[in-house]
Amino acid sequence: MRSITAVFLTLLVAACSGSPGASPTASPSPVSSGLPQGLIAYVTDRGVGVLDPATGKATIVAPLPPGAFRVAGPVWAPAPGVGHPAIYFTVHDVRSPEGRTTPGVVPYDWLFRLDPFAGSIEPLAASMDSQSNGPFGLVANSRYLALTVGCCATYEVDALDLTRAAGALKVLSKPPEQAAFFTQGAAPGNSGLLAVRAFGTGAWYWLNADARVVNPFPLKLGPDDGPIAITADGTLVAVANLDHGAVIQPINSALPVASPSATTAVVSNPTPTPSPVSATPKRVNSTLHHPDGIAWSPDGKQLALAVNGEIELYNRAAPDGPPAKRYLTGGNVIGISWSGPITDRSEPALKPTSSPQTVVDALLAATKLPAAADTAANRPLTRVYVWQFDSSKTSPIQSINDATPAILEKYPPLNASVVFHHWATVDSWALLGGCYRYRVVITGSVAPVASTFGLASSTPCSAMPSPSASPT
Repeated sequence: MRSITAVFLTLLVAACSGSPGASPTASPSPVSSGLPQGLIAYVTDRGVGVLDPATGKATIVAPLPPGAFRVAGPVWAPAPGVGHPAIYFTVHDVRSPEGRTTPGVVPYDWLFRLDPFAGSIEPLAASMDSQSNGPFGLVANSRYLALTVGCCATYEVDALDLTRAAGALKVLSKPPEQAAFFTQGAAPGNSGLLAVRAFGTGAWYWLNADARVVNPFPLKLGPDDGPIAITADGTLVAVANLDHGAVIQPINSALPVASPSATTAVVSNPTPTPSPVSATPKRVNSTLHHPDGIAWSPDGKQLALAVNGEIELYNRAAPDGPPAKRYLTGGNVIGISWSGPITDRSEPALKPTSSPQTVVDALLAATKLPAAADTAANRPLTRVYVWQFDSSKTSPIQSINDATPAILEKYPPLNASVVFHHWATVDSWALLGGCYRYRVVITGSVAPVASTFGLASSTPCSAMPSPSASPT
C-alpha cells in the first residue's frame, strides 16, 4: 500500500511565502501573455503552494502549521463565477484528540477551495472523522472532484459536482452495498469516469460518477500502480509504478460503448476485462521509487512527478533517464497538480491567503458544549439538535429556540451527538459551506441554548452587503 500511505505524510513546518530549493527565477510571466504553460499546485511541509514552470518561482499560498494536519491533493478544477481554475485540497486534523478528562480537538476532515489570484480560501464541507487518517486520492476534472475516505474494508468514494454552485458530496461507492475503491485518477474534460483500484484485489475499473456504475478499465495495471494522470486530449496516461518511476502508454478514456444501465448498482465484486495495449509502454526514469504525485503539462509534452520530496519535470519525448528540471529540492513535496492554460491571469497576481487552521478552530469553538453541560454528570443527559438551512433567504429554522416535539416533527434535525467536551454531526460531510448555516439547540442537562453558525461565517448570507448566490 505504499502508493496510498505516501499521501498520509504529516506537515511539519509553519508556512510563509517562497519555497526552499526552487530554481533561480527569471522575470515573471508578463500579464499580457497570461500563463500558457499553466501553473503547478503543490503541497509541501510548509503548506499549499503554486509554482510557475516558466520561471521556477514558487509561492506558498495557504500556509499550514507544523504537525497539525494531513493534506490530500492539491487538484486544479473549475470554480463558480471565475474564468480561471481554483485549487482544491483536503486537510485532516491530527492534533491530540480530546478525552473524557483531557482537552483536545474533535478530528475533522475538511474540503477547501482556494483561489490563489484572489487570495481567498473557503471551506466546502467538513466531516467528523475519528476512525481514519483522513481523505486521500483527491482527483478532479472539469465536472467532478472525487476522493476516498474511510479505513480498511470500509473505504468509500465520494464526489462533488463542480458544475453546481454549492452542494453536498455524494457517495458513489460504499461497502457493504458496493465495492471498496481507491480513487487514482480522472478522465479529462467533463467526463464522469473516475479511475479506481479495488481494495483487496487491486483490480482497476472506471467508476462512472454520472451513472454510479463500474466499467472495465482499458489497461491492465498492477495492484500497487497509481496514481495516474491522463493528458488533456485523453489519449495518453502516465502511471506511477511501485519501484520503477512512471510509464506512459496510450489509453482510450472515452465512455465505454458497452456501458451498464444507469439503474445498475455498483457491484460488490466486479470482474475486470481490460483491453490489451499494443504500444510498448515508455518508461520515465525507471531508477526512481514510487512517485507520490503525477501530472501532465497543458500540451502533454511534459510530465511532472512529485518524488523524492521535490518536483521533477520530464520531457515526454526524452529517453528513460533523469529529469530535465528539478524544483523545490528538499521541500518535502507530497502532491502536485498542473493546471491548463490560464489566459486571464499572471503569476505576479498570486495572493497568499490565511491558514486553513483559522476555519478549523472556528468550528471547534462553535461546537463546544456549554460549561454547565460539560460535566461528568451532565454529559450523558445532554441532547444536541442541529438543523441546516439556506441563509440566502429567510428560513423559520433560523429562529428555532427549543427542540419541542412539534418542532422536531415539522423540522427533522441532522444526526448529532456529544463527543466529550464538544458535539458533532454524525453523518459524513454533513456540514457544508457556501450560504448554508446551522441552527443548534443544546438541552437536556441545561435550559435550552440556541445558536447559529456556518463553516465560513455565522452571518446569514441574506444579512451580508452582497449576498452570495443561493445554493442549488
